[in-house]
Amino acid sequence: MHRLSHPVSTPNPVTLLDPRVKLVSALALLVMVVSCTGFAFPLLAAALGLALCLWLGVPARLIFVRFAEPLFIAAVVLILKTFFSGTEPLFSVHPFGLEIVAHRDGLAEGGAIAARIAGAVAVVAAVGFATPFTDLMAALSWLRVPQGLIDVALFAWRYLFVLFDDAQVVYAAQRNRLGYAGFRRGLRSFGMLAGTLVIKAFDTSQTITTAMVQRGYDGNLPLLKHRPFRAEEVTASVLFVAAMGMLRWL
Repeated sequence: MHRLSHPVSTPNPVTLLDPRVKLVSALALLVMVVSCTGFAFPLLAAALGLALCLWLGVPARLIFVRFAEPLFIAAVVLILKTFFSGTEPLFSVHPFGLEIVAHRDGLAEGGAIAARIAGAVAVVAAVGFATPFTDLMAALSWLRVPQGLIDVALFAWRYLFVLFDDAQVVYAAQRNRLGYAGFRRGLRSFGMLAGTLVIKAFDTSQTITTAMVQRGYDGNLPLLKHRPFRAEEVTASVLFVAAMGMLRWL
């Protein structure tokens, strides 16, 4: 679970940057990627994000898991735009006697959307891998994101892994008792697993609420205190964003 919550454990110049600097730079880059109408800049952002993830030492399997779903959506958008949008025919296929025409302008439009999806996902993944979740929440609090949203995100993040550990324990016990020996038995075991987790979640929430109230919880979670900004970090961030902005408008 530690690898899922914070995969980068070795010190790195990027991981040591102030979370606020990384977050503001990532938001600026996201705005550039989403607002771009061409291919080049979003693909450049995607390449930079992927290269940063590899440089941080993130396992290739974890990168694939993070990118698989968004890239699948990008591929679906590309296919739909190519075959069901546009006016300039590119080629046609005839499955089952039906004529399906691919359009050049639809392909271009779908490719631009897919590139923006890939670029945005790469930026978010790079920041997520380079920054602990609690640091990101503290940076969002500094940006005046509503405190209630941050508290809910922190609780959800923490107890998601608690429930995952509980699910692993129950699943291992069921497998040791041949709970998944057949399809019907496996389906019944999975239903029991889901029900057990729901009951466990309610019990855990009541226990944790009582424990936090007894320790003086007043509805606000204490977050990390930020150190003062460093001039070199801010300068490097501004130069990076400015350089990417110039490339965006080329």
